[in-house]
Amino acid sequence: MKKYGLLLFICVLFLSACAQNKVIEKPKLITKLSGDLLNVADFEQRLEEKMALHNIPGLSMAIINNGEIVYKTTKGFANKALKKPVLSSTIFEGASLSKPLFGFLVMTFVDEGLLDLDKPLYQYLPNPDLEYDARYQDITARMVLSHQSGLPNWRSDYPENKLFLKFAPGTGYFYSGEGYQYLAKVLEKLASTDAKGLEKIFQQRVAKPLNMSQSQFIPDEKILRQKPTPYKNGLAVSAVKANTEFGAAYSIHSEATDMAKWLIGIMNKKVLSPASYEIWLSPQGIKLPVEDPALQYGWRDWALGFSYYQIPETVYFHGGNNYGYTSIMGLEPDKKWGMVLFTNADQANEFTIDVMLSLK
Repeated sequence: MKKYGLLLFICVLFLSACAQNKVIEKPKLITKLSGDLLNVADFEQRLEEKMALHNIPGLSMAIINNGEIVYKTTKGFANKALKKPVLSSTIFEGASLSKPLFGFLVMTFVDEGLLDLDKPLYQYLPNPDLEYDARYQDITARMVLSHQSGLPNWRSDYPENKLFLKFAPGTGYFYSGEGYQYLAKVLEKLASTDAKGLEKIFQQRVAKPLNMSQSQFIPDEKILRQKPTPYKNGLAVSAVKANTEFGAAYSIHSEATDMAKWLIGIMNKKVLSPASYEIWLSPQGIKLPVEDPALQYGWRDWALGFSYYQIPETVYFHGGNNYGYTSIMGLEPDKKWGMVLFTNADQANEFTIDVMLSLK
């Protein structure tokens, strides 16, 4: 009996190991945003050709159909010199993909009754860098999330390296990371915490409920070890020092499958109240710059974190660029369609847009 028991135990271990190492066959067809079917083999060939054309070292990608991840892949190298491949555990800098995710976190504070989107932020937390200009007292969370605060993208983009208003808050549009960082400080004040404490709140309210185990705004040592080498024009570049502030505007670290879980959570209206979903995804009536090339692709407005497109479907998009990394994601909540793409290539916007258009 002991002999048969041992054999049974060995069989169970063998079958368990096989299950863990089972290769999941990719689907032959995926559904594009339009509803048309796309041959996966053709798509992968195009993807690899475009990677070569645009000198993309590696990528992580996921596509969602009917609220489920139907296609996921990693391609290329996390480090070309070492021939180290991109794996499912490879963590990329999502850069500005953090903005819509941060907007989502903001709405949990709205649901809790701690934040009023239309209350001036200075009433929660004065900003000493702007107190010389009384107009800043009109800035609200809604303006920040829809880029109507009047603040520049980054003060460091200007010789004076000083925070200022480009226009009166609420009277124009200008993409601003500074506004998001101000709002992050407001959330820290409302929660009586610091940057690390706000990271914990994100993990508790958003990441854990949606099973996002590989997404952090403030990367810990484990996440940092899993990052790929960043590249610019095909050459490896030194990684930028990891942030210690809560980088609401720039610092989400993640990979495609983990971020796709968040998009599916949006489609299924998890975490937020129905009222907050309606507010968060509503276009804000932004007067967009007529010279912006994104208009030709269907860009029409901003919601509270996402850019709002009509192509002709209503789609929410955001891209990200950090030194050595480029990313993009999009979703159509009603159709339960979405995609996420991360690369370790600097300013690879042409590549990411081309991939997005192939899924249109």
